[in-house]
Amino acid sequence: MPKQKTHSGAKKRFSLTATGKVKYAKSNRGHFLTNKSKSRKRKLRKGSYIAGKNAQNIKTLLVK
Repeated sequence: MPKQKTHSGAKKRFSLTATGKVKYAKSNRGHFLTNKSKSRKRKLRKGSYIAGKNAQNIKTLLVK
C-alpha cells in the first residue's frame, strides 16, 4: 500500500503543536481592515486551536 501524502492546502494553514493540538491563524485579516474595530483586529492576531472531530480530520491530512 502506498504512503499517504500530506495535503498541500492543509500544511499551509495548520500546524501541530508538541502536545498534538492543531493550531491555525484566524481569518478576516486579509483586507478591508479600515472597517474593522481596533479590538476586533487585535483579537484576530492571536492564533487558535481546533478541537474534536475537526482536529482529527486535519491530523489525517497532515500525516507524514
